[in-house]
This record gives sequence, structure tokens and C-alpha cells, in this order.
Amino acid sequence: MRNTAGRTMLIARALRDLIPGADPAHLTVQVTETLPGTVGHDGEPHSHTWSGTHAGLAEKIATAVWGDSGQEASPLAQAADAKRARDLVGELGILMSAGADLESAPWYPVRPGDLVHVHYEAAGEMAAFGETYLVGDARGLLSMQLLAHTCPGNEEDVSGMVGCFVTEAHDDPLFDLWFEAGPQRLTIVRDGRPVHVGGAR
Repeated sequence: MRNTAGRTMLIARALRDLIPGADPAHLTVQVTETLPGTVGHDGEPHSHTWSGTHAGLAEKIATAVWGDSGQEASPLAQAADAKRARDLVGELGILMSAGADLESAPWYPVRPGDLVHVHYEAAGEMAAFGETYLVGDARGLLSMQLLAHTCPGNEEDVSGMVGCFVTEAHDDPLFDLWFEAGPQRLTIVRDGRPVHVGGAR
């Protein structure tokens, strides 16, 4: 099932823009059902209301329409959603923010000996699975080799589905994984200790 994080952000932005220049911190939404043929003690028809933040309403809409995988979309998926909505500022903001998050992490950059594990959600008939990569030295650059995976099936069947992030020599082998899979799906281990646990809440 597709993630809704990027779509939720776009819906929230559309709701915010109903009032040009509105401060999102002070913006609330109220939905009212007026019950015809009923009159309260104040002479007004009875009604039911829901109120909340514009972001809360955006999340309810996105979840109801597209479902919710429980995982945030990757930076590239969020940027693609913004691009489809012709929101160039949002698209660039998402990509720049993801890059800044990576480069400001206290463990960045990865170094030889680091283990990088990526978790893939179940999709259609494909079960959830994971891959573990080893970062190595490549004469001043870095390599990333696939150590193991849990993709079901024999090696011939899964050969095109695993090892997509193997690289022989790269200045930043984590870059593609960070943007394509998303930091929330990555676990990075250095010297036997996890330095990044993306799935932790």
C-alpha cells in the first residue's frame, strides 16, 4: 500500500491556503452537520460538529482515501508528490531537508566497517523483507556490498530485487538509500552499536 505522508502534506497545505497568509499554528477546521427539522433550546437547529487542526484533517482525508501504511514516505516519494502538485518550493524543500538531515547526523558520513540494513514494507503479493550491506574502503572512496537479505524465494527469482544499492566506488554510498528508501527504513550499525535506528519512534 502506498504511503500517504507526501499527500497528507499537500492536503494540509491546500487547507491552510483557504485563508491566504494564515498562520498554521493558529489554524483550526470545523465541520458541522446541521440536522434539519430539529430545534434546540436556543431556537437553532441541532447540529453535530468535528473540529481539529488542518493537519489532523489532512491526515484523516489521506488515510481514508489512500490508506495508511504506518510508514512515512521516502524523501523521493514526498518530492514526487510535490512535483505532481506543481509545488516546486515544496519539492526542493523536501529534498534539501532530507539532505540536511543526513549531513547533520552525528554518525555521518558512513565509514568502512559500518553495516547498513534497509527494511522494505510488504507490497502486493511481495512479503516484507530486509537487506544488510557492508560499507568498505575503495581506495579513497567507499563501496557498499550486499551481505545478506531475507527476500523470500530462490536466488534466481530474487536476483533483480535485491542488491540494488551495491556500489563499487562512491563518495557517499548511503545517499541513494537515504533518499529512495527513506531514513525511517534504515538501521546503521558501527562497531557493533546502532548509531541510527530509523524505525524507532
